[in-house]
Amino acid sequence: MRCALRLAAVLSLFLLTACAYVNANLTPPLRPLEETVLEGEGRPKILLLDVTGIISEVGREGGGLSAARPSTVARVKETLRKAEKDDDVVGVVLRINSPGGTVTASDVIYHELMRFRERKKVPVHACITGIGASGGYYIATVADRIAAHPTAVTGSIGVMLRSFNLEGLMGKVGVTEKAIKSGDKKDILSPFREMTPEERQILQGIIDRLQGRFLETVLARPGNRLGRAELEKLADGRVFTADEALQAGLIDRVEYLDDVIAGMKKGLGIEAARVVSYYRPGHWRGTIYSGEAAASAAGLASLGGDLLETLSATEFLYLWKW
Repeated sequence: MRCALRLAAVLSLFLLTACAYVNANLTPPLRPLEETVLEGEGRPKILLLDVTGIISEVGREGGGLSAARPSTVARVKETLRKAEKDDDVVGVVLRINSPGGTVTASDVIYHELMRFRERKKVPVHACITGIGASGGYYIATVADRIAAHPTAVTGSIGVMLRSFNLEGLMGKVGVTEKAIKSGDKKDILSPFREMTPEERQILQGIIDRLQGRFLETVLARPGNRLGRAELEKLADGRVFTADEALQAGLIDRVEYLDDVIAGMKKGLGIEAARVVSYYRPGHWRGTIYSGEAAASAAGLASLGGDLLETLSATEFLYLWKW
């Protein structure tokens, strides 16, 4: 009995004095996408695919109470891969609510959608529900038809590169930066000195070439009726209401999401179809207006972080300055 009491005392002392560090991930790992029927009936399926928030090729790893979140590029690619294997998918509606994002992410998504449409041989329609600006509009141009809600904002055709000059601030606190570099352009866009005219010219050349790519993408869209000169006048970064965009020739229709779906069914010559969406387990979606997982309560909390991260990085952006 004494031995048992002594052992219990030793164990109690150990538990009281020992330091234990536990790194527990309380969120479940990401699971594959699953299909849910949002509305309708019949065998044919129309896939509702979301492009929401800041468009980026960078995802977030989970840890603690924070859930992992794939990048926009990875999520779209995963969705298209799943849809391509389903013979019942007869069309795709892009639901866009995005101010844009990085040039590369926007272009990769456009490329993936283009390849999907060519391989699958199904129509792709876009519906801008709130904001479809810059990279959001760039992606929409892959569609056979672009529609926008009456209250939507679109356009902002242009490229942006953000940088900051902290030289004056650092000088006020007596801090100077010393760079040892292999060439005089190696620290181009350094926040600790003023940009030289030659460096500005180099970067402007890149901006101009990326802008040219944006214009060519718009001109190549299926419903385009603009000439290059007309488009260049519109492509100064301004945004348009839905009615203005329709009049300018940037979109094809002003209508709601359910009208877009009905129009796709009519174009396919089918009366009944199921509108489906792919979701992560734990993110229930009940109607065509249910929010994308990234725009859920947790996603909205991280949206500001995404924007700050995008703007603080040195990246070329198809992004509306908002």
